[in-house]
Amino acid sequence: MIEVQNLSKHYGDKKAVNGISFTANDGEILGFLGPNGAGKSTTMNMLTGYISSTGGKALIDGVDILENPIKAKKNIGYLPELPPLYMDMTVKEYLNFIYDLKKCKLPRVSHLKDICGLVKIDHVYNRMIRNLSKGYRQRVGLAQALVGNPPVLILDEPTVGLDPSQIIEIRTLIKKLGKNHTVILSSHILSEVQAVCDKIIVINEGRIVADDTETALSDKLTGAHILTAKIEGEVEKVQKLALSIEGVEVCKEINEREGVHEYRIESEEGVDIRRELFKKMAGADCPILELKSAELSLEDIFLKLTMGDAAAEEREA
Repeated sequence: MIEVQNLSKHYGDKKAVNGISFTANDGEILGFLGPNGAGKSTTMNMLTGYISSTGGKALIDGVDILENPIKAKKNIGYLPELPPLYMDMTVKEYLNFIYDLKKCKLPRVSHLKDICGLVKIDHVYNRMIRNLSKGYRQRVGLAQALVGNPPVLILDEPTVGLDPSQIIEIRTLIKKLGKNHTVILSSHILSEVQAVCDKIIVINEGRIVADDTETALSDKLTGAHILTAKIEGEVEKVQKLALSIEGVEVCKEINEREGVHEYRIESEEGVDIRRELFKKMAGADCPILELKSAELSLEDIFLKLTMGDAAAEEREA
């Protein structure tokens, strides 16, 4: 549904976005991550036609946003970080204005009622927008993006200003919308991206440095299958047993408490040693009390991609 080909935006010598390419398919929620100034908002503004690109293409359902902006924009619902609201209008007046602006053909009354029910603003429908809390203004902004039921939703920080219960509600709504829409979600809240998104793009200094699922990124960046295990028994004995398993490269003691030692066990990529590890330790009367995977968290992935290995290692320490 969305295809970006070598997209660039330059401001003089400054390359805000530098030749990025990616796709977002139908029914996919794509998380867009990056530090401040990485080029996220610039990319979203080019995708929506708010600003023009210096080079490359952004195709919305096969339509170039610059060559045929009216047709392309009909397929987009956009919620910028600061919702484009008119404070002197009621919610009802504002959504009807957006309905007319978008030349929506769906039944007016029922369509707007359904949207208000979805984002839970039906009880403030007749209130002035200036009298609403920041959280409810954010909901009204999301409602305007849904007018016309566009197949593509581009949401820039959609949960800004919401309380914890409202954040959960909006996340649930985004996941529901993702079943029938292509959604690009930009957020600084890593747990939000982790909870909602099917795929993650990390942009840094105007370039895409990762484009994959969280699990796949963790596997790639870890470089090996890593386990942490709490095992009873003599350290030398446990290490010797672990290293005798085919594929195990490292068995390092990392902690000890009350006679139970914790180990970091690294194996070759793609090799699952858990069953053999259990058999070896059980046969030698060295019970495994805890065994867990040590894949990188989304926060670790983000730090490693945007700040390098040193930042990730400092956090781990």
